[in-house]
Amino acid sequence: MCRKFGELSLKSPPGPTTTKTKRLVQQVIQHLLRNKKKKSARKVAKSLNVSRTTIRRVIRDDLGLKSYVKRVAPKLTDTQKQKRFSFGIWARKNVRKSLVRKILFLDEKRFDTDGVYNRQNDRIYAPNREQADENGGIHRKTKFPQGVMVWLGVCYDGVTRPVIIENGTKNHQKYIDEILPVALEDGQKLMGNEFTFQQDGAPAHKDHHTQTWCKDHFGIFGQNRDGHQIRPISTLSTIPFGTNCVSR
Repeated sequence: MCRKFGELSLKSPPGPTTTKTKRLVQQVIQHLLRNKKKKSARKVAKSLNVSRTTIRRVIRDDLGLKSYVKRVAPKLTDTQKQKRFSFGIWARKNVRKSLVRKILFLDEKRFDTDGVYNRQNDRIYAPNREQADENGGIHRKTKFPQGVMVWLGVCYDGVTRPVIIENGTKNHQKYIDEILPVALEDGQKLMGNEFTFQQDGAPAHKDHHTQTWCKDHFGIFGQNRDGHQIRPISTLSTIPFGTNCVSR
C-alpha cells in the first residue's frame, strides 16, 4: 500500500481508549467529584469511551480515592444527638464489668415461609439465564407470608427460653402475657434477683401498659439512650443504661 499510493493510512485501534492522560484525569474529576449526580466508575468509563480498568487506575493511582457505599443511620435531631452523647459519657464513667455481666438483653426476629435471600451472595452458576431459572435461580415471595415471631433474651451467664409467638405480630398485650414473665423468671434464675433488664424502643415496649407491668414487677426504673426518663429517680448512677432494673 505504501509503494502503490506513497502513503500509509493507519486506523485507530478498536475498543475504548486505554491511554491515561492529564485531560482524562480532569474529566474523571469532573464526573466523579464536581457533578451533583453521582456516577459509578462503569458509567464514567462508558460516557468517556475509556476502558474501565483505566478509569479504576485513575481513581486509585492518580486521585488516591476509594469507593465507599452509603451507610444507613438513624435520622436524629440535634437534641437527640446531644442526649446520646451525654449518655455515652455517663455510661463510660459509670458502667463497670460487674454491671455489664448483670444485664439481660432481649431481641426478637420474625421468620416467615419465604425464607432468607441474600441478593449479593446467593448465586446460581449456569450457561444462560433460562437454565439458571430452572436450577433455582428465582426466589419467589408471597405478598403476605405466614411466619412466627421468636423472642430470646441473652446475658453473660446464658440465654433465656425462646418465646414463639405464632399468631400475628407482637403487641403490648402479647408482650406482657408471653414475654415479660419469661424474662423476669429466667433472668432471676441466671443472675439472681438483682439485674438490669434492657429492652429497645419498640412500640410494645414503650406502651403505658407495659411500663405499668414493669413498674409493678421490676424495681428501679432508669433512662434510655435518648434521654427519655421512664421514672424520675435519684439513684441513676447505680443503674447502667437501663430500662427496668430488678431490685427485689
